[in-house]
Amino acid sequence: MTSQTSKISAASGPSGRASHPGTPDSEQIRRAPKVLLHDHLDGGLRPGTIVDLARENGYEGLPETDPDKLGVWFREAADSGSLERYLETFAHTCAVMQTRDALFRVAAECAEDLAEDGVVYAEIRYAPEQHLEAGLTLEEVVEAVNDGFREGERRAKANGHRIRVGALLTAMRHAARALEIAELANRYRDLGVVGFDIAGAEAGFPPTRHLDAFEYLKRENNHFTIHAGEAFGLPSIWQALQWCGADRLGHGVRIIDDIKVTDDGTVQLGRLASYVRDKRIPLELCPSSNLQTGAAASYADHPIGLLRKLHFRATVNTDNRLMSGTSMSREFEHLVETFGYSLDDMQWFTVNAMKSAFIPFDERLAMINDVIKPGYAELKSEWLFRQTASTSGSSEV
Repeated sequence: MTSQTSKISAASGPSGRASHPGTPDSEQIRRAPKVLLHDHLDGGLRPGTIVDLARENGYEGLPETDPDKLGVWFREAADSGSLERYLETFAHTCAVMQTRDALFRVAAECAEDLAEDGVVYAEIRYAPEQHLEAGLTLEEVVEAVNDGFREGERRAKANGHRIRVGALLTAMRHAARALEIAELANRYRDLGVVGFDIAGAEAGFPPTRHLDAFEYLKRENNHFTIHAGEAFGLPSIWQALQWCGADRLGHGVRIIDDIKVTDDGTVQLGRLASYVRDKRIPLELCPSSNLQTGAAASYADHPIGLLRKLHFRATVNTDNRLMSGTSMSREFEHLVETFGYSLDDMQWFTVNAMKSAFIPFDERLAMINDVIKPGYAELKSEWLFRQTASTSGSSEV
């Protein structure tokens, strides 16, 4: 049984209204303020850094030692359709992230790279339990990454960019350390860690296995997101929300399975989809990654187009920048090209993400009013002046 019915027009623009003419070009997309909520630290290393760290730490398992060839290998492995090859990519990145210096460098470069791409706020997730092989403690891992993010913020500022980075501590859903990692996230919540996450294979490892961690975080008034509705469907989303109480859905793309569009444009939302939209539960959508994992066949088929029209709390994210060969700018370039999104649409996604961040309300509001909206206003004014100059020039001929 459906709970909500509405209608969309195939002739309308991305948001269900007439398309805005101010389509941004690649340079404007790069300069536009962007907010990133779903990005894995071990999925975003520079290929050259992997080669350097492997050499420094005696890791001999890399499939390529030339940075350019290694970058191609990572993307091809992620595109292969083989789960084994995809998981192998993370085995290599985690293998070179086992010392304080390595974690510090990777985190600092992450912040630098995002700032260079126009990201003004990011929440970067990683699993501390995956970085203990060289003898670091969980606390030493967290402190190394936090220090690296602060260094990256300083370097970005020196290069004329501003970014704020928060860490999300991830527990692996196939392991048994979720409560321990949740407690770790709570201890460092005022020291750079903004929340908690669980990740890993959804099938066979439901979020309800870690209820003790989520109950603890709720008692501590702390924030958490859950990977759900990516490879697995609606039951994973339902458990993450109704059993575990997730603040956000990591991916959540399979909510589309609870939405039916008829030939005449009538849209019927099931009860779960209605709940997600009514409660404004953020969806951490990662278009390029979703194509690699088979959640969508193409950008045109990606549910983000319909979810935008239906005004779900949709956000745009990168997931794993190295494996997908992507960035926030590239994600938006794909969406602009596919759906004709305007600067207004980009701003809508960005404000959605900032509203959904795990930092205090007044700080989110300041980012929206003092950074994001002014940034888009400037870009839109540039477009208007450019159009005026173009029109004036043509009228004189």
